[in-house]
Amino acid sequence: MRGVASIPGFTLTGVSLAGGARGPLQLRAGRIAARAGTRAFPLDLRDHIVFPGLVNAHEHLQVNTVPPLPGDAVFRNAYDWIDAFQAHFADPATVAALAVPKARRMRHGGLKNLLAGVTCVAQHDPWHPVLDGPDFPVSVLRDHGWSYALHGPAYGPPVQASFAATPFGRPWMIHLAEGTDAVAAGELDELDRMGCLAANTVLVHGVGMGTRDIERVIAAGAGVVWCPGSNRRLLGRTLDPRSLQAAGRLALGSDSRVSGERDLLEELREEALRGELSSEDLLGLATADAARLLRLPARGHLDAGCVADLVIVEDRGAAGADNLVGRTRAELRAVVRDGLPCLADPDFADWFAAANVDTIAVTLDGKPKLLARAFADPDLLAMEPGLEPAASTGRSSRRVGERA
Repeated sequence: MRGVASIPGFTLTGVSLAGGARGPLQLRAGRIAARAGTRAFPLDLRDHIVFPGLVNAHEHLQVNTVPPLPGDAVFRNAYDWIDAFQAHFADPATVAALAVPKARRMRHGGLKNLLAGVTCVAQHDPWHPVLDGPDFPVSVLRDHGWSYALHGPAYGPPVQASFAATPFGRPWMIHLAEGTDAVAAGELDELDRMGCLAANTVLVHGVGMGTRDIERVIAAGAGVVWCPGSNRRLLGRTLDPRSLQAAGRLALGSDSRVSGERDLLEELREEALRGELSSEDLLGLATADAARLLRLPARGHLDAGCVADLVIVEDRGAAGADNLVGRTRAELRAVVRDGLPCLADPDFADWFAAANVDTIAVTLDGKPKLLARAFADPDLLAMEPGLEPAASTGRSSRRVGERA
């Protein structure tokens, strides 16, 4: 999917942009351009709205097919959950899931995200060579620092050494205060005493932090990745997001299916139903706010020069972000990465053809789609519930912009 210098570019006409502006939107050489190229392929997107590709600020790509712990037990902290999970490794379904090569499981995690409009992911695990592949389904945060947690399994780089080795201009990430007990409540103090609370620190979860802890995070210029689905399932509650969101210090993550919701769209929909944050605020957590915390200035916006990662939906007459927040993945009209369509409804076939992107016909949760063949390995399709090859690969007779 990379290396597309021969493609002249695309002009999306008649489109509304997230934030209320109207097109045209120019795509050239994988970026949003200020002007159209001399041979830009036109796409009539009247009655559509374009949003930036979503940024998933916390994910474990390789465990999305591992079954969750059975039952509805609530844990004091993530360390207790990890201890309880040890016996689950002997479960035949877990054994089978982990027998799949890690590279394939990571590609599946990337595909899961792409199907939900996510085009960039922060992976919280050791780097794997498959992430460098030209056909990995999503972009993955790189050149950042991370440690796993302050306590628990000896996994990942040591905390202080990892923090010290991370350039100040790059984020440093750690699971912190993932619990409701005294252990979780004391972890921010412990991290601060270690000298690891700074403006590039990104804390994942933060459930056990109190009001003064949150104030200290904001004062330090640090940030938090909120994974509410995972928190509620494992811990019985999550943090109050409002202060962090208002300060621009909060992003949204899905964690993984082993503990969280199906995908980032489901996280957005569930939180919109709870009503603590508006749809505009929630969408910001998965676009501009996430990009800022992760030091990704070319993502999360539709400005000239930004990476041309897009989510396209039909305009259903709602206000702003309500046109995307609350949608299911099957309702997305197209997902675009680096200026190229990756997943779309069948009437986008001419765009795929103009971009020299080979496709296969699939059904996603029962709805016909075209998926870039680079991401359509049969083994991957078989791993994703709701995604399967379609019986026919014929093109739709309608083109984008034409009425039924």
